[in-house]
Amino acid sequence: MAPPEQDPDPGQGRHEARERTESDVAREWAESDVARERAMFPLGSPLLPGAVLPLHIFEPRYRALARRCTSNDEPFGVVMIERGSEVGGGDVRSDVGCLASVAQHQELPDGRWVMLATGGPRIRIAEWLPDDPYPRAMTIIWPDEPSEVDSQTRRATVARLRRLRALASEIGAMGVTAAESAAIDDHLAQLGEATTDATDWSFQLAALVPAGPFDRYAMLSAPDPADRVEVIAGVLDGVEELLGGR
Repeated sequence: MAPPEQDPDPGQGRHEARERTESDVAREWAESDVARERAMFPLGSPLLPGAVLPLHIFEPRYRALARRCTSNDEPFGVVMIERGSEVGGGDVRSDVGCLASVAQHQELPDGRWVMLATGGPRIRIAEWLPDDPYPRAMTIIWPDEPSEVDSQTRRATVARLRRLRALASEIGAMGVTAAESAAIDDHLAQLGEATTDATDWSFQLAALVPAGPFDRYAMLSAPDPADRVEVIAGVLDGVEELLGGR
């Protein structure tokens, strides 16, 4: 279940212009979606709405999941593994996740799959079902609660992240290629002036914050955009402390 060796450029396809925002889609789904059985893909890190997920699928149970979702053109759920391993089962899984829609896929001659999926509406787990033949759960769409993030807060949060990225670059702690860094900088410049839906904006920003799995999960599970920005600020506090100590 490892990502392919060549991951897609993080600046491409992650947050293209859409006719509807992520929160619009989530609310539309929520109107017609009570608890629904979904194929589930637990991973070591959570998936955020709008983010790109490359997958290299080799376990038989997830090959079966890939066949189901590609044959029926249906999304699967992604949740974070809190304890345990991606391979073999027996893991402890989070109860908040994200639906993922298959954008590209290919079944290889030896039965493995390579797949590219994109994060959609956020979900809660109502009940885990038996892992037969793959992890399954009853899920409920979980839209953000309504809240706004004013333009001053947006600009200040983006500016802070850009300053920390510049500091990381100075000390050689970026961890991305020059092309990836340029794409992120361009995206941040757009977000600094964006007046789009607060949920969509906050998830776009969250995807660009350097964070470990549990911090990313905290951003995912924040109840509304304003709370998510507070979580992001806390994560940036930690980044600033780390960079300041180098």
